[in-house]
Amino acid sequence: MARGAAAQLNEYELQRQEKIAKNQALLKELQLNAASAGFAPKAQPKASAATSKSHKRKAPTPRVKVEEAPRRTSSRIAGLTADSEVAKRKADDEYVAIQEAAKAKRQRVSGALDLSDIVVVGKRWDKKENFLVDVVARGAKPYERTFGDTEVKKTNDKELRDLREKMSSLELYEGFEPNRIKITPERIYSLGFHPTPEKPLAFAGDKLGNLGIFDASQKASDVKIEDDDDEESEEFEPAISAFKLHTRTISAFQFAPTDPNALYSASYDSSIRKLDLSKGVATEVYAPAFSDDDEPLSGVEIAETDPHVLYFSTLEGRFGRHDMRSPSSTDIYTLSEKKIGGFSLHPLHPHLIATASLDRMMKVWDLRKVTGKNEWRHPALIGEHESRLSVSHAAFNCAGQVATASYDDTIKIHDFSGAEDWGIGHSLKELVMAPSTTIKHNNQTGRWVTILRAQWQQRPQDGVQRFCIGNMNRFVDIYTSKGEQLAQLGGAGITAVPAVAQFHPSRDWVAAGTASGKLCLWM
Repeated sequence: MARGAAAQLNEYELQRQEKIAKNQALLKELQLNAASAGFAPKAQPKASAATSKSHKRKAPTPRVKVEEAPRRTSSRIAGLTADSEVAKRKADDEYVAIQEAAKAKRQRVSGALDLSDIVVVGKRWDKKENFLVDVVARGAKPYERTFGDTEVKKTNDKELRDLREKMSSLELYEGFEPNRIKITPERIYSLGFHPTPEKPLAFAGDKLGNLGIFDASQKASDVKIEDDDDEESEEFEPAISAFKLHTRTISAFQFAPTDPNALYSASYDSSIRKLDLSKGVATEVYAPAFSDDDEPLSGVEIAETDPHVLYFSTLEGRFGRHDMRSPSSTDIYTLSEKKIGGFSLHPLHPHLIATASLDRMMKVWDLRKVTGKNEWRHPALIGEHESRLSVSHAAFNCAGQVATASYDDTIKIHDFSGAEDWGIGHSLKELVMAPSTTIKHNNQTGRWVTILRAQWQQRPQDGVQRFCIGNMNRFVDIYTSKGEQLAQLGGAGITAVPAVAQFHPSRDWVAAGTASGKLCLWM
């Protein structure tokens, strides 16, 4: 029986395997037909080694164990002894003290407060340079004097009193009232006297490039022109000459030290012209290489030792030296990142120059030593002094002193009388650069008044160094190099601020110009 079952099982197994073989053969045939018709599924590409590497499992981020603050527990349950009464009383006292301190900070203070005692942490304050002093007085107060006969009479020093009386005795020009002497059509930016001591010839440059000339030796005639038609009379008008010398503002001009017939003028139109008074011709002696270059000039000077070389400054912070004998011979140095308002050569040592700029610095340079390469070349900086606000101008006198006017309402005098002993590139210490005299002066001109500049008398006959500067109260102030005020010049008919003031080189004549192009003269 068992043998028969094994035989049947084997026969059944053979039939089953035969049927499986037929089915597999049929399946293969169907797959081949589908592949030939394009319906077979596409084989998936095997992943490359690089791809398999990029899917590596990231390392687990380590967990940081956060320390929890201790939980409050009961001292009684923990079996601890309670705090002593002394500790409780101390804790209570500390809590009350903290509450009282917080209350005191919020409480109103009734007493007087000194600003020096309440400076906020991290902020600066210098009581000596208090810019809040007379903050209201900064505004112009027309015709209000701050110096006059009373101050002159109270002067104890005889020499100083005599000098004050002499300078205060200068009288306003009587030929014509100032409001009738319109020397230029527009605002005056530069002013000066012809160096001749024979008669006062005033020159003025205005905003639009006009140069006006006025002969102050002329006088208004007492005889009036009669009009037969209406029987009205008319006064003589002052004889004034004006010429369109430049296309833009005449910022500065100077007479040649060796030729009084030659006037050199610098302008915002980027050029310097030489006006020959005897020939009546103005020729261009300097301009940028390309006509499209715009480099407004802020100053021009010629050294007495070398009349062929021009020195000039620009509103872009550059300083130039140009030899008129060789048109291509021009050295230009960048001395400041901001506008240079003015510069001056030392009269006795012209290799030394002082510059004043919008970056609040007055700097002294030595032209004998030039460092750097290409556009980075510049003369040696031997000293600098920083003011609180921008410095408008720096002017040397023949004694080696520099006067600056700044928007921090100060006039500073720096004494460099020992310059003859300085070697090439000599470095000045901070003490030497510090001003020897500081004068409080309202220099807040605003937008419509030309910037105030302290201008020295070049060759004072009595040897006393003095300078003049416009006063916002419609006067002209005169000071010595020691900061002593000598006079405050004014008079009837001055209807605007005489901002641009200038001495005659040797005579005690003072001229000043206004924003309306009017000229004031004291002689």
